[in-house]
Amino acid sequence: MSWTVSLFPVLAITFVMPVVAQKNIVSSEESMIIVKKESPASIKGPDNWFTGTAWIEFIKAEPETPSQVTAARVTFEPGARSNWHKHPLGQLLIVTDGVGWTQVEGEPKVEFKAGDVMACPKDKKHWHGATQHSSMTHIAVQEALDGKNVEWYEPVSDADYLAPIKSD
Repeated sequence: MSWTVSLFPVLAITFVMPVVAQKNIVSSEESMIIVKKESPASIKGPDNWFTGTAWIEFIKAEPETPSQVTAARVTFEPGARSNWHKHPLGQLLIVTDGVGWTQVEGEPKVEFKAGDVMACPKDKKHWHGATQHSSMTHIAVQEALDGKNVEWYEPVSDADYLAPIKSD
């Protein structure tokens, strides 16, 4: 099976304020945790992580030992994209809506669509986001290593963002 390489950083936001997440989560200490779709707690993605507007809805903001998994639903408005970044243990992106672009450093830019799943290998510098004319939403899942699940770098240049798409 072939995977399109990509990732998503925003789950790196493990500093989310519990109060924001509390109103959208139904749980007890002994039962399953349910994040209600009707009222997601979303925050605007920080400007030092994104170009354009991206919204983050935390699914699992804090890892619980022994698991180090975090997850979030991220929606990119048209033209929005992450900065270059990498994840110490890789990342899984499940695209739920729209059309997006991604690129691993040194490789061509590729397009992905709703229904696609991307797995990015550990420590590969990359970016991803919506196309110029379509929004894009994905669920990002990653693990933390030594308390860190992402390392952020510089913004993606317009030249990289607007570069031709690799044809299949």
